[in-house]
Amino acid sequence: MTMPLVLVFAIGIVAGLRAMTAPALVSWAAHLGWLNLNGTWLSFLGNGWVHWVLTILALVELVTDQLPTTPSRKVPVQFGARIVTGALSGAAIGAGSDALVGGLIAGIVGAVIGTYGGSAFRAKLAAAFKRDTPAALIEDAVALGGAFLIGVSL
Repeated sequence: MTMPLVLVFAIGIVAGLRAMTAPALVSWAAHLGWLNLNGTWLSFLGNGWVHWVLTILALVELVTDQLPTTPSRKVPVQFGARIVTGALSGAAIGAGSDALVGGLIAGIVGAVIGTYGGSAFRAKLAAAFKRDTPAALIEDAVALGGAFLIGVSL
């Protein structure tokens, strides 16, 4: 039971870094049978088209994050999206181990930490590079690498 809570906390952090990467990973895991969501309200994540839609949204987010007009992740809409995707993704991983509520809570906590921690980390990197793009690309790599490690751990 401890391992899934660590994983849901980690997927929440990923959601805080890149909101759509976390649900895309969870949807692929459900679709591929790595995560059993049968009989739960989250079983829609394993449907044939959902993983593709979420993957496209995650890829679009990776591109739009590089744009100078993209709002801060800490504004209410962006922050709320990260909380929702962290909660959804955490609940899905938790549901696979009969810990849906614990997963939901850990996903939210991880998303809050990922949002604020990711923002601070990126700001420090951008200051060191004297521009944002390298910092954003490093953050992308951390989010994608984290999601990959979570996926192979399911």
